[in-house]
Amino acid sequence: MQHILSLVRRCVEDYDMIEAGETVAVGVSGGKDSVLTLVALARLSRFYPKPFRVEAITINAGTPGMDFSPIARLCEELEVPYHLVDVPIYEVVFLERKEKNPCSLCAKFRRGALSTEMNRLGISKIALGHHYDDAVETMLMSLFWEGRISCFQPVTYLDRTQVTQIRPLLYVQEREVTGAVRQQKLPVVENPCPANGSTKREEMKALIRQLSDQFPQLKTKIFGAMQRYPLYGWSLDESQR
Repeated sequence: MQHILSLVRRCVEDYDMIEAGETVAVGVSGGKDSVLTLVALARLSRFYPKPFRVEAITINAGTPGMDFSPIARLCEELEVPYHLVDVPIYEVVFLERKEKNPCSLCAKFRRGALSTEMNRLGISKIALGHHYDDAVETMLMSLFWEGRISCFQPVTYLDRTQVTQIRPLLYVQEREVTGAVRQQKLPVVENPCPANGSTKREEMKALIRQLSDQFPQLKTKIFGAMQRYPLYGWSLDESQR
């Protein structure tokens, strides 16, 4: 966990993600990435030189079989305020509209619900659980399926909602996330969503695993190229940010 905290702190500092006195919400889906983001930021807030507070928000989409009580108990242990918001996303996406490609619409609904809750709480910054592998996969998906070189940014300001998104886990690889969650025995809420495991991202994960057998440093090269290229918002050069 100390290794994870060092990577998170470096990422936060490299991209000036947190200012003194801020409250940072963490979008907690219950998956390993968001749970680790919550724990890492809660622990970082105890010693980071710029004092900040952490609160957790879960959008309960109404997917049958999901129980967020373990997340509530974790937040209580961390002394982090927890907000569970019920939104009938599953009912609309799968039962009413019967979407064949539901992920995009589901994500749109979740973002809207998060922004609404943050506005209600008076919080303008949210930490998302995207990690190192997510960034590499997103860039390649953009290239392969859209014919352009792009990726989400470490820090994103959304004009319409006046919300700033930060991604403090970007220096943490997925295998490190999995190892830390297991070692710390953190609660993970399994997602029984019908679309889970059958997305374009899963296809890209499989392709990267295949290519990495021949090119072991593939992910490192791609991530480094994203910072050097630089993609908008990714440069570590202060003058370019």
